[in-house]
Amino acid sequence: MNNFKKVSIAEESRIELHDTLNLTGAEVSVNTLPAGVGVPFVHSHKQNEEIYAILDGQGIAVIDGESVSLKAGDWVRISPSAKRQFFASADTALKYVCIQVKEGSLEGFTMTDAVVL
Repeated sequence: MNNFKKVSIAEESRIELHDTLNLTGAEVSVNTLPAGVGVPFVHSHKQNEEIYAILDGQGIAVIDGESVSLKAGDWVRISPSAKRQFFASADTALKYVCIQVKEGSLEGFTMTDAVVL
């Protein structure tokens, strides 16, 4: 049995990887908003914080009513209860990865969790 799983994903507007990769501790999605388009709803979470990695393009996130500009290379962490909505800029698509994990669940970091063999 393999201790890893590798997949390649197609270019789609949204791809969730929890089933594809058999994830057990996180949800990861790859998202693309076309230029001038926004996520059609505001949302928050019950338990999961979200980490957004902006891969390409520009846009804004409205987080608890505050507009936050986004560009490739930016990372944003959002608390579960924060209300959020994302928008691509008028002339540029916005491509990002969203990682969801249960807030407060991290018990170790790379150096404290790693086992050197």
